[in-house]
Amino acid sequence: MSAVIGTGSGASRKRWMPSVAAQRGLLGAILLLALWEGVARGFDLPAYTLPTVSSILARVAAQRQALAGAAVVTLFEAVAGYLLGASIGIALAVLVVLQPRTRRVVLPVATAFNSVPVIAWSPLILLWFGMGMSSKVVMVALAISFTLFLSALAGMDRVDRKVVDLMRSFGAGGGSIFWRIRVPAALPLTFAGLRVATARSVLIAVVTEMLGANAGLGQLIYQAVVQIDFVQVWSAVLVASAASLFFFGLVSYAERRLIFWN
Repeated sequence: MSAVIGTGSGASRKRWMPSVAAQRGLLGAILLLALWEGVARGFDLPAYTLPTVSSILARVAAQRQALAGAAVVTLFEAVAGYLLGASIGIALAVLVVLQPRTRRVVLPVATAFNSVPVIAWSPLILLWFGMGMSSKVVMVALAISFTLFLSALAGMDRVDRKVVDLMRSFGAGGGSIFWRIRVPAALPLTFAGLRVATARSVLIAVVTEMLGANAGLGQLIYQAVVQIDFVQVWSAVLVASAASLFFFGLVSYAERRLIFWN
């Protein structure tokens, strides 16, 4: 009995231990920060060139309430735009797969739309949707919808034709083939696109806030630049990076839970 309990507790500890890749990443980050601190102090670099890590962390601690409030706004905009853009992209991919004739229309139009840099749409989006959260949500959705469209479409298209023909020979309809064959096959590539889109969604939200916003990390960065407070700039960038990593971690966790066979 004690052996069983010992085995169970050991398995539990192993489950919660970080992977080797995570340990190496953490060690690399610590070494990089230590090198950064040493270079900034050793060469006595001014804050506008490269502030020390300790001064950035001290500013984060001192301005934690303002930074936390701004991070909540930015993360909300990023997640809302992420969900909207992912829904649009995946829905278009499903449409193209279920209605093959639409591929000739949807794919060229989506490609032409995506060929315009996302930031070029910002003046119009800000004019149409205002300086509030709506414009940032729309910008994020525009930025990631095409990525999710291509990822989901590539995943659904990689289904083996022989498997589809076999399912049809057993009397399976289009809906059954879609849910039983195409959706499971598309999940790995779709989640790969979802993971890539996490960082991009936060980035686009921050950049759009810098162009015009009432709140958020981007607006905080813009104010700090105007005031020539570069330590504040770095502190906001650090918080934005932490928010992006948190978002990425959530999506990666969902991927591990849903695609258990991959």
